[in-house]
Amino acid sequence: MKLRLRSVAALAIFLLIGFPPANAWNSIGHMAVAYAAWQQLTPATQQRAISLLQKNPDYSKWLSYIPAGTSEDDRNLYIFMMAATWPDEIKAEGSGYKLDGDTPPHSSEATNNTGYTDKYMHKYWHFVNTPFSTDGTALPANPTPNAQTQIAAFRQVLASNASDDLKSYDLVWIMHLVGDVHQPLHCATRITASARKGDGGGNSVKLSNDPGDLHGYWDNLLGIGDTKNYTVAVTAAKQLPAAGSAASDANEADWVEESFQLAQSKVYVAPVGPALGPYTLDATYGSNALAIAQQRVALAGARLANLLNANLK
Repeated sequence: MKLRLRSVAALAIFLLIGFPPANAWNSIGHMAVAYAAWQQLTPATQQRAISLLQKNPDYSKWLSYIPAGTSEDDRNLYIFMMAATWPDEIKAEGSGYKLDGDTPPHSSEATNNTGYTDKYMHKYWHFVNTPFSTDGTALPANPTPNAQTQIAAFRQVLASNASDDLKSYDLVWIMHLVGDVHQPLHCATRITASARKGDGGGNSVKLSNDPGDLHGYWDNLLGIGDTKNYTVAVTAAKQLPAAGSAASDANEADWVEESFQLAQSKVYVAPVGPALGPYTLDATYGSNALAIAQQRVALAGARLANLLNANLK
């Protein structure tokens, strides 16, 4: 009970002080997923993961964030956690990666998997915009490739005889995308007469609460901070519940369907109304959202660990 009260209190503080927009869970949420996964990796899988992450172009930067004197075990944990943020980090201005939008292009670029020589952001890999409607508006097609198709593709590479350079790239992506598809608003978009192309997974649903939109609100539930704030993620991860028996489900399509159902039954609910807002979320909505977010992050961590233990050869 004390743990739950601390979590709710932390959420209340976030709502009072505000925080900037973030990406799919945000850095704290993604690092919490990685922390939970690390605890469940075999020693051999941990070492294999670290050897691959050393090939990432940001590896030296991650090391610079870790204080001198940190034990090797903790250093490896923190590197693994920070690596989970990399697909969001390359979306930053000045990253050197090309902005390619949220819609997959009709070209080979969309499914290209060539490793770190690929300088596209692939923003459309981060979500599965499964449409639903509450007013009978016709549903558009669900574009591919998306997070679900890419998890399937990357896990095959990790289990193959592909080069370590390619496996390093696919590893950081799959670490990130497993977290993404456990965020309900990364697997749903609401179609209405006033938003026939969808609300962008809640990005267009405005709130009076910080950060001002429904998607950002859910992204930030585990805490605020960037890659350097990995200790904030450690604290958040230590408050997660047990993943439960559902952790054994290895099918990424099931993970997406779970999030899609949660979006409809737990996210787009009062005080969120049928239009684009603005709405004001109350304490009851906030505490329920936090509990769901913590359970989804715990599940994502356990499932990521199972995936890597099984496939990271």
